[in-house]
Amino acid sequence: MKTNHLSRFFLLTLVILTACQKKQEEKKYWAEEITITQLQQGYREGRFTITEVVKGYLARIDSIDRHGPQLNSVITVNPDALKIAAELDRELASGKIRGPLHGIPVILKDNIDTHDKMPTTAGSRALRNSFPATDSYVAHKLREAGAVIIGKSNLSEWANFRSKISSSGWSGAGGQTKNPYILDRNPCGSSSGSGVAVSANLCVMAIGTETNGSIVCPSNNNGIVGIKPTVGLISRSGIIPISFTQDTPGPMARTVTDAAICLGALAGIDPADSKTMQATGHFQTDYTRFLLKNGLRGKRIGLVRSAMGFHPRVDAVMDKTIAWMRSQGAEVVELKEQFDTKLEKSSLEVMLYEFKDGLNAYLTLLGKDATVKSLHELIAFNKADSVELGYFDQQLLEEADAKGNLASAEYKSELAKMLKGAREDGIDLLMNRYQLDAMMAPTGAPAWKTDLINGDFYLGGSSSWAAIAGYPTITVPMGFIDELPVDISFFGRAWSEPVLIEIAYAYEQGTKCRRPPRFLKNP
Repeated sequence: MKTNHLSRFFLLTLVILTACQKKQEEKKYWAEEITITQLQQGYREGRFTITEVVKGYLARIDSIDRHGPQLNSVITVNPDALKIAAELDRELASGKIRGPLHGIPVILKDNIDTHDKMPTTAGSRALRNSFPATDSYVAHKLREAGAVIIGKSNLSEWANFRSKISSSGWSGAGGQTKNPYILDRNPCGSSSGSGVAVSANLCVMAIGTETNGSIVCPSNNNGIVGIKPTVGLISRSGIIPISFTQDTPGPMARTVTDAAICLGALAGIDPADSKTMQATGHFQTDYTRFLLKNGLRGKRIGLVRSAMGFHPRVDAVMDKTIAWMRSQGAEVVELKEQFDTKLEKSSLEVMLYEFKDGLNAYLTLLGKDATVKSLHELIAFNKADSVELGYFDQQLLEEADAKGNLASAEYKSELAKMLKGAREDGIDLLMNRYQLDAMMAPTGAPAWKTDLINGDFYLGGSSSWAAIAGYPTITVPMGFIDELPVDISFFGRAWSEPVLIEIAYAYEQGTKCRRPPRFLKNP
């Protein structure tokens, strides 16, 4: 009889322990690698609340980003995050769902305005106390869709448009962001913190911005998915600018599905950004219908062979990828044409003019209490600051300040030359000539070691093709070089996001190359 009681006692104890273990595993599960769809299913089924999830991510930011490995990817945490989560919980309980991102924790790159208790700094100490009077279009659309903006991410200062020699992920306001795979490696930039935060599971997704490479390169170095849309698909109003011609925000996520959901929530027409008028008839509010597992079948994709050759092990991964894609019914056409490097020189000239014009306009909107009210004042501030010029100069700021206005003949000439070369004589020409659905190339090399003396060590990449044209790119995890991830980029004509999503999703689902980082000090 005693034996029977003991057996029942131990059995009950085992059941309780197992239930507790499952509960802990469940809680851990929603904190790591969980998708938007899985989170929202958990909310509906009552397995966890939005408040619990947001608490979990905030705790993870504290333990991993601020302590532990000290990734330094989050520059500011939203003090109202839990208050917002509680309100969204109440709405959900009453049957109200704001949109496709209801209850999804998101981090914004800290050059994207939010009208709340978080400043928007661009990583500059000059803007440490800058609180914009209104939300950016992106922040407004995220809130409208139900997202919880839990923080702002560190970035390469001024979105990497300050010095010609710099370390990606470093800013005067936020310091140096670390790569979560191997901590002494670089996260790439300028959306460094956004890429790291997504990869390290500090949020479900993040928003980055790109002028040339600033979404796709951090996605490559941090083993995630990034979408750089056609310029004009998502408004730039309320984003600290570099180039009116090339700038665009875009989603960064761990899966193509999550990135596609976010893209649909952000795309649209905004009278405050004239580029978005060109998106009329081209944008979708739901890109998930292009998530096709057989999306590679019958696709004719141009391989930009000239964008390879910078790293033999990346080439080996790419060659395996090509063979696999052909086995899935894609026709891969090898392109011998090379990117015209003269376009990069024209692009830089255009950026210098547009940065001066755009930044002066942005700083003016901050009002009379702003620390700096012009690019010229910013340059002076940096010279007087104890930190800003400690590692790197401000050559690009000074070159931009020396430029004239956008009526300049040089500006107009370089802009026309750049767009014709990148579009009509570039991507459009090749896609017509070879009857392509898309083009592809390795996104970049494995992450280099962070070097605050010599700056970044780029071996190669493919971002300039689409970036200078203002055309879309999707980058997806392709494999690993030892412990470091590398991505593949798919890019094409203006407004071709649907076909790129079909290709990227089919590739992702067939290969499953993403794996979370291990925060290694030594490989």
